Amino acid sequence: MRRPTPLPPPPAGARADDGARRAARGADAAADTTADPDAVAPVIPLTARPGDAPELLPGMDGAASDSDAPAEAVGLRDVWRASRARRKALRSEIRRFTARQRRRRLTWLGVAAALVLLVLGTLGAAYSPLFAVERFRVVGAEQLDAAAVEAALAGQLGTPLPLVDESEVKAALVAFPLVESYRLEARPPHELVVRIVERTPIGLIETRAGYTLVDAAGVALSTTETPAPGRPILDVQGGVRSGAFESVGQVIRSLPDDIRSLVTGVTASTPDDVTLILGGTDTQVVWGSAEDSAMKALVLQTMMKQRPPASVSAYDVSSPGSIVVR
Repeated sequence: MRRPTPLPPPPAGARADDGARRAARGADAAADTTADPDAVAPVIPLTARPGDAPELLPGMDGAASDSDAPAEAVGLRDVWRASRARRKALRSEIRRFTARQRRRRLTWLGVAAALVLLVLGTLGAAYSPLFAVERFRVVGAEQLDAAAVEAALAGQLGTPLPLVDESEVKAALVAFPLVESYRLEARPPHELVVRIVERTPIGLIETRAGYTLVDAAGVALSTTETPAPGRPILDVQGGVRSGAFESVGQVIRSLPDDIRSLVTGVTASTPDDVTLILGGTDTQVVWGSAEDSAMKALVLQTMMKQRPPASVSAYDVSSPGSIVVR
């Protein structure tokens, strides 16, 4: 094998220049060491990549230590700005954590405001002419003239339904003796219903003025010169305020319609000796006291079917367990 040709030696001048440069570099290094005896070479980490700046230790040139950096003066304005920024951040955090609570509060406030507006609007409309009385409807009037009752209440026309004066309505209905009780019902937007409970007449009492129709409480309903047809004549000792009259009222009110229509007279001297007179045959019904009137009425109705009044002169139902027929 052929050996390579050796390089020619450098010229003498080049060798001299190279030595001079080496000497100059040595002199510079010696000068640096003399100028800063504590200088330390920069530490290059093993994981450094090409182009990264070397990491300098404290005290090295190019990295100023904290003690060498000049301290900046902190003014009152900087403190105020920092405090304001802190408060702003705190408020932001509070708002973030209370967002659900605030939404719930706003929802309840909205609902309450809507309810208040609804109530105020309803009350305003109810007490306005939009709900004024324009017509009456009388319910329960059988013996009364409904048109007469409506005419008596005409003063309430045009009055808002919640403002109808019940005292005036009562004063108007007092003029009708047949009215035992009543109840008002507002039917928006314009109707007022008057529900009437009429008194139940039980018979006629003969007086100086004629024959007065009375109910079980002794209230005079009407007076005529001659007896009204279909009404029994009451012969009660002690008048309408006596115990005998109270028993008579209870007995007549407990009678079935088919028996009541046959009664033409009632007599009683005490609360325990009520006697009915059946018209046409003048058959007597010895009732006794008002106790067990419902049972006595049922027993009498059954016996009258078995033995009609035309075939007997008296029924004694004072003891409903042992009825006597004569």
